[in-house]
Amino acid sequence: MKPNVPLAPMTTLELGGPAEWFLDATSTEELIAGLRWAAEQGHDVSILGGGSNLVVPDEGVRGLVIRLSSRGIEVDGARVRVEAGEDWDAFVARSIDEGWAGLECLSGIPGYVGASPVQNVGAYGQDVSETIVEVGVLDPRTLQRHALRNDECAFAYRDSRFKRNPSEWIVVDVTFELRAGGAPTIRYAELQQCIGPNASLAQTRDTVIALRRRKSMVIDADDPNRRCAGSFFTNPFVTPEQASKLVADSIAEGLVQDESQVPRWIEGERVKLAAGWLIERAGFEKGMRRGHVGLSTAHALALVHHGGGTTTELLAFADAIRAGVRERFGVDLEREPRLLEPIRTA
Repeated sequence: MKPNVPLAPMTTLELGGPAEWFLDATSTEELIAGLRWAAEQGHDVSILGGGSNLVVPDEGVRGLVIRLSSRGIEVDGARVRVEAGEDWDAFVARSIDEGWAGLECLSGIPGYVGASPVQNVGAYGQDVSETIVEVGVLDPRTLQRHALRNDECAFAYRDSRFKRNPSEWIVVDVTFELRAGGAPTIRYAELQQCIGPNASLAQTRDTVIALRRRKSMVIDADDPNRRCAGSFFTNPFVTPEQASKLVADSIAEGLVQDESQVPRWIEGERVKLAAGWLIERAGFEKGMRRGHVGLSTAHALALVHHGGGTTTELLAFADAIRAGVRERFGVDLEREPRLLEPIRTA
């Protein structure tokens, strides 16, 4: 256990204060040892992965922060069990090399494998919940490992039981059922426009990474938008009635010429809207800055830290965006990155 360890360098936003105590757990045994120590000392525990979907408070994080760095991949045909600390994109790259279909559209996403079921990570028409068959978890109270089936994970759009109840389980490994020799999933409109119907898994991966790179959604040291946490807001869902009103109002106010210019997708009994479109039409243009933070020049969904800033600045800017979208369209945006609990002062 190390005291007063800076957390900002462990996140892609490069913001926030230190961990009161920190442990880099390279195995489940070390994770259990850390949890036991925290219980004996009366400390709360926060779990850190790759830091690509995380916001750390300026005050730092009280108690013990454990980074899950366990490594290992077990292969049984196209069923693959992966330790939580494995790099996500490296695992996706290997799946492509092995000829396993099911993850190709999730290429270029930073972070660790252990975070993938928590967020139900998805992009370009694929979600990890489509291929996850089992999630290995640790009960932080009993320190016993359990295996949860896919239907026990309560997966939803960018959501799961792990995200809704972060203190219930700690994800320690994930098992995927991929398709050996399968064809890539090319059902997302933007991807369909860039690639043929007979594309290979490798071509699909390359195309997805190229699309993400255009939006500054890959880690690149030379990219001025690099200090971000990907999409800062999820695409909101509304009722069909709300969507129809939004379209009619947008036409009446001259935001669009016709309804086809308002991006939306019917999913069951709800309609999904494009958060980036709402943000820009609410007056927040790509590349705008407020002090040390701003919007990416490439994608309105990405909030960027330009260096020298604070988490307080970032969250204030995010709140201003949410308020602007709510005022203009009556739609509430939800933050996607997780905020770690700050140290409480007396």
